Amino acid sequence: MTDADKELRVAKIRDGTVIDHIRGGQALNVLAILGIEGESGEQVSIGMNVPSDTLATKDVVKVEGRELSQDEVDVLSLIAPDATINIVRDYEVVEKHRVERPESVSGVLSCPNHNCITNADEPVETEFEVLRDGVRCAYCETIVREDIAAHIHAS
Repeated sequence: MTDADKELRVAKIRDGTVIDHIRGGQALNVLAILGIEGESGEQVSIGMNVPSDTLATKDVVKVEGRELSQDEVDVLSLIAPDATINIVRDYEVVEKHRVERPESVSGVLSCPNHNCITNADEPVETEFEVLRDGVRCAYCETIVREDIAAHIHAS
């Protein structure tokens, strides 16, 4: 890598969360999971498809003034299983950990099976078992392997 490749591409944040090692091209899905649409005034920095030693390319999302909940981290793990969460306070990383995929997630995904009970007139809250390569609906057993982000309810 040249010195130009190693330069800081996005400014440091004072307080908040840095989500690093997101698979390239997934940053906008991360924003959707966090319910960030740009209208609430949150300060967000995004690096997309930046060079990475381990992923070839990666995305990085920095959210000023916000620390993620465990539920948000669990959902992030579905589309960014290699991500690291860095909590920043006064410009210093005070906490750093890798996301861990939960065994199941409830109420955050919609089932693509229109006949599933979760899509009925009086729907039941969705529940999905997290698989190695996707998720499975606990009610109708529909498996979603591709584009899980498309099934995530926005916050």
